[in-house]
Amino acid sequence: MTLSESVRTCLTQKYASFSGRASRSEYWWFMGAYLFFGMGVGLLGKAAQLIFVLAVICPLVAVGARRLQDTGRPGALIFVPLALALLFAWLAPGAPAQGTPGVQPVTQGEAIGALAMMLIQMLVALIYLWLLTRPGDDRANAYGPPPETVAQEA
Repeated sequence: MTLSESVRTCLTQKYASFSGRASRSEYWWFMGAYLFFGMGVGLLGKAAQLIFVLAVICPLVAVGARRLQDTGRPGALIFVPLALALLFAWLAPGAPAQGTPGVQPVTQGEAIGALAMMLIQMLVALIYLWLLTRPGDDRANAYGPPPETVAQEA
């Protein structure tokens, strides 16, 4: 699958499709396009970046779920890193500016907790990087036929 095919598939045909399977090329081409355009949109400001992320979060999660399903794993696992990130963002201590009246600086315990959360996130990211780079099943699995077979039939 080429870059343009991947982007077209993820943004139109399978925008919110969590069923079926996605090949490595479909996932990684779309992820590359997301990162490339995300950096460009980021230069336009935070509002533009927020709109961009909200527009592509659904196809991004959907293609990730289909990619995991291609390797025989449940697509719902794609929500684990997202849930951890939200949990850690909620639990993380604030970082007040120096000298802000009435705000206590972060304690050593809070700093250690934040470091532990960061290390857990890094470990989870590495695990998911490994999972998402694994070859898909050659044959049909519980989530359908291999993506190449589906593309050839279409």
